[in-house]
Amino acid sequence: MGRAFEFRKARKMKRWSAMSKAFTRIGKDIVMAVKEGGPDPASNSRLRAVIQNAKSVNMPKDNVERAIKKASDKDQSDYKEVLFEGYAPHGIAILVETATDNNNRTVANVRSYFNKCDGNLGTSGSVEFMFDHSCNFRINGEGLDPEELELEFIDFGAEEVFQDEDGILIYAPFGSFGAIQKELESREIEILSSGFERIPQVTKKLTAEQAADVEKLLEKIEEDDDVQNVYHTMEESSSDE
Repeated sequence: MGRAFEFRKARKMKRWSAMSKAFTRIGKDIVMAVKEGGPDPASNSRLRAVIQNAKSVNMPKDNVERAIKKASDKDQSDYKEVLFEGYAPHGIAILVETATDNNNRTVANVRSYFNKCDGNLGTSGSVEFMFDHSCNFRINGEGLDPEELELEFIDFGAEEVFQDEDGILIYAPFGSFGAIQKELESREIEILSSGFERIPQVTKKLTAEQAADVEKLLEKIEEDDDVQNVYHTMEESSSDE
């Protein structure tokens, strides 16, 4: 198995366990998708992907429809995706993906978390290069062979395909998202969820005490409503915690 498999295994159940946080995140994704491509999922591939993700976390259909309708309102503020980069204690690089309607607020909040936890908020490009930006799809694996699927989807950018108890996962570079989504849909393969992740190229092992220092910062960042995802270079346990 490759890095994507190990990354997914280590992160499982550790982030986004709170359903309310997942709903907030998806709600913002819906707004950004509708503002970008309109409210009709049939003609908006990004919105189709978000709706699939909403189903995967059991977000009620009424909530999704309300969010789409609200996003279509001209008075609905738009969200901008802003990336923050910095270092936690003990030299751990951190990437923070946010979706915000008030950049000044978000900048101030994120900077305060780093400062309070002995970290440093860096400049653009300071740590992003340490992570591979990838896309992923979880599909219904019934009747499908992961090895055959990997061979078939190499031409569309797939780099790693593996199976777990929840289906088959396909990992590819960020830019391959559209091609893979289109091919899966054309084959009528059910997409259970999809998204983007930043996989650290190298991780660093810390002592339990050092890891606790980093976790303190991660928890503060993840509690912020503007934060969508947090990635870091600290080596994580691969046990299902």
